[in-house]
Amino acid sequence: MFNFYTRDIGIDLGTANTLIYAKGEGIILDEPSVIAVDAYTDKVLATGLKAKEMGGRTPERIRVIRPLQEGVISDFMMTQVMLKEYVERVVPRKRMFSQLRAVVGIPSGVTEVEKRAVEEVIRQLGAREVYTIVEPMAAAIGAGLDIDEARGCMVVDIGGGTMDIAVLSMGDIVNSSSIRYGGDKMDEAIVHYIRKKYNLLIGITLAEKLKIEIGYAIPIPGAYEDIIMTAKGRDIITGLPSTVEVHSDDIIVALEDSVRIIVDGIKGTLEQSPPEIASDIVESGLVLAGGGALLRGLDLLLERETGLKVLVAENAMTAVAEGTGKSLQNIARLRYHAQTSRKY
Repeated sequence: MFNFYTRDIGIDLGTANTLIYAKGEGIILDEPSVIAVDAYTDKVLATGLKAKEMGGRTPERIRVIRPLQEGVISDFMMTQVMLKEYVERVVPRKRMFSQLRAVVGIPSGVTEVEKRAVEEVIRQLGAREVYTIVEPMAAAIGAGLDIDEARGCMVVDIGGGTMDIAVLSMGDIVNSSSIRYGGDKMDEAIVHYIRKKYNLLIGITLAEKLKIEIGYAIPIPGAYEDIIMTAKGRDIITGLPSTVEVHSDDIIVALEDSVRIIVDGIKGTLEQSPPEIASDIVESGLVLAGGGALLRGLDLLLERETGLKVLVAENAMTAVAEGTGKSLQNIARLRYHAQTSRKY
């Protein structure tokens, strides 16, 4: 008799990071969605964190590629190569008779063409069954919300490339919106602000570090500290290397427009909600997930702007990945509620 080996995994194929969740094991891979390739030989030199660290530091022959942009695949071949490397790290290759069943989180606003592109990448890795689930629903499942009740709840997933906002009830989405604006755009806003104020050109990696280490959405009453961090880059006037001291106050100003986009997106989605659902959300509040949810003071700002109770998920960074994996526990519901596709 043949010994078939089935591996159930959930994949958060994010613009910034790719996470893989294995049934019964939890998060087993968390790597940046980056790949470094030799432009002359097409040889893969590095993936994940090692490739990300090469950004801005490589000779012309080496390309550091982010194959996903704004939540969708922009380079199909590089996405396939990168994901193949990641999956092979966690799925045994020596078993001749094996089956892979996967659920992939996708932004709620993707087109059918973009959705099929994601599915095809996973199928070409040998998966027998491929399901897609919209990221806000996955985030709600991963955050532990009971989405099957006849009671409305709201989830905001702020990723690297997109922000997905959804109102859910009875295991399905009542209304949602997907805005192609996320952590990457915040980093770009910081780069532009530092250049404008200090005449200093910095890299996107440093901008992300500034956001994480000293960034705030608003000053937190009684807990705000104006942290100072040294930023190194190139002076755009002299062309020479230079350093400046960047304050938390600078990041607040730099992210004003970004935060406003988040607030307006949430308000717009709430305006489309039925009155009964809106009253439920007043009681239950909204849950923030994704890396962008960790920006200090964002929850307080949203509470002030919307009048709702705002909770940051304890597993904000991994909620989508955990939700994709946990959704496999109920295949019947997954087939019914999620956007599904199956290949035999």
